[in-house]
Amino acid sequence: MKVRSDSFDDNARIPGAFAYGVPDAVHHVRAGANHNPHLAWDGVPAGTRSFAVVCCDIDVPSTGSDVNIEGRTVPKELPRNDFYHLVLFDIPADVRQIAAGSLRSAVTTHGRPGPAAPHDARYGLNDFSSGGNDHYGYDGPCPPWNDQRIHHYVFTVCALDVERLSLRQAVTGERLRQAMIGHILGRAELVGTYTLNSGLNSN
Repeated sequence: MKVRSDSFDDNARIPGAFAYGVPDAVHHVRAGANHNPHLAWDGVPAGTRSFAVVCCDIDVPSTGSDVNIEGRTVPKELPRNDFYHLVLFDIPADVRQIAAGSLRSAVTTHGRPGPAAPHDARYGLNDFSSGGNDHYGYDGPCPPWNDQRIHHYVFTVCALDVERLSLRQAVTGERLRQAMIGHILGRAELVGTYTLNSGLNSN
């Protein structure tokens, strides 16, 4: 399988139009357009009955003690965790792309409903969910503006041998990954980079 995007190239910077937060000269960060990027895939394995798509930031600081605090920085060498920006599954087998802006087109600070998604697919919860505010669907990059590490956003498309996964609401990224074990016929990844640190170049 191969996955590509008309929105950005593999291992290149994700444009601000697809970010939750964009640089601001006064406040360091402001709300972005938060459109989901275009994704398309081909080379699908025989026997594919559905797809799942996740986007995961693999560079999230393991502790928030220095995050977005004036006069401090998040060290590059700090251990990192995963943070899911998109959890989408039960995508029909005849779908081969997701149009830009079709899953998300604005910042919504107090959650977004789900799990119904386009193409009769289902959303899981992304990791912007907290404090009773459930965020389904896509929310784009918004790394700490004082982080010394460029963040990498891994978009993964998985071809599955089942038409629908037997999952209820509140499906997290990790829960989806566990549910797909033994059902993945093929997978492909596309990586985008992003930073809000004006001292770094994300390309």
